[in-house]
Amino acid sequence: MDFDGIPELTKAINLSLSQFFDAEAGYLHSVGEELYPVADALGHFLLDSGKRLRPLFAAIGYLGTGSALTPEVIRAAASLELVHVCALIHDDVMDDSDTRRGAPSIHKQFEALHTEKALHGSAPQFGVAASILMGDLALIWAAKALHEAGIPSNQLLKTLPIYDQMRVELMAGQYLDVYEQALASESVERSLKVATYKSGRYSIERPLHFGAALSATCEPVHLESYSHYGLPLGQAFQLRDDVIGVFGDPGVTGKPAGDDLREGKRTVLAALTLNKSTNLQRSEFNKLFGRKDLTDGDISTLRQIIIDTGALADLEKIIADKTAEALTAIETSQIDKAAASMLNTMAIAATQRSS
Repeated sequence: MDFDGIPELTKAINLSLSQFFDAEAGYLHSVGEELYPVADALGHFLLDSGKRLRPLFAAIGYLGTGSALTPEVIRAAASLELVHVCALIHDDVMDDSDTRRGAPSIHKQFEALHTEKALHGSAPQFGVAASILMGDLALIWAAKALHEAGIPSNQLLKTLPIYDQMRVELMAGQYLDVYEQALASESVERSLKVATYKSGRYSIERPLHFGAALSATCEPVHLESYSHYGLPLGQAFQLRDDVIGVFGDPGVTGKPAGDDLREGKRTVLAALTLNKSTNLQRSEFNKLFGRKDLTDGDISTLRQIIIDTGALADLEKIIADKTAEALTAIETSQIDKAAASMLNTMAIAATQRSS
C-alpha cells in the first residue's frame, strides 16, 4: 500500500476501524436489543472523532524499518485506537467528567438512559457500571482486532510482549495519577513520572515499538531510535495536554474551561506553580484548586497565578526542549527517511495542538 502522507494514512486507519466496528456491532445486536445503546455509544465514541495518534505512530514505526505497509499492518495498528478508547472511557469515570469531545461522557449517557427508562436503582451507579464494562469491552476489542488482523504468527508473537507492556504501563500510569491526586503531591519529578507512564510511553514510544516489531526487517537499532525520539516527545505531548487542560478553549477541546483546575489535577504545571509561588499565591491557589464549583472568575484567578509565578513559561520551555530532543534524535537515527519526515510532522502536531 502506497501513501502520500499522514492524511491518507489516517483515512486508511479510519476505514479499518469502521469495518471492524461494523462487524462487532452486528454481534452485539444479535445478543439482544438491550445492547443497541452500547453499540451506538461505542460507535460514536470510536468513529466520530479522535486524532488516531497511536495507530499513526505504529504505522510510521513499521515504515521506519524500510517495510511497505499492508492492509494487515494497518488493521493491527488501528487496534491501538481501541486501547485508547478504553483509557478515555475509564478516565472519565475516575475524574467524574461530565463531557468528552463536546458530548456527554459515556457514564453520563447511561445515567441518562437509566433515568429515561425509569429503571430501578441508582442512575449514577448504573452509568458508572455501564461505562466500566464498555471500557473493558474496548480493551477486549483491541486484542481481538490485533489477533484477527492477519499478521503472520511469527511476527505477531514478536509484537505481543510490546503490546502487553504498553497496556501494563498505561494502567500503572493511570494508578499513579489517581495516587498523586490523593497524595496532593507538589513534586515536579513525581508529576513528570505520571506524565511519562499515563500518556508518554503508551502514546508514542510503545506504538512505535509495536509497529516496528510487526516488520520482519525490525532491528534493535530501530527500537533504540524510537525510544530516543518517543520518550521525550511523549512527555512533551502530555505536558501540552496539561496546558490545554487549564488554558484550553472549550469550543476546541470539548471540555469545560479549566477542567483540570476543577479536578485538582496534580500535573507538572500545578507542581511548578506551587513550587514557585509566594505564600499569598500558594494560599489563594490551594483555596480554589480542586473545587468542583469554580466560577469563571475563580478559573481566571488560578490561571493568573500560574502565569505570574512563571510556571507556564517554564513548562513551555520544557515542552520546547523535549520536542527539540526528539527531533534531534530522529535526524541522527537510521530510520527510513520518508518515515523520519513523517515523525517530524507528527512531533509538531503533537506538541503545538490546541485540543
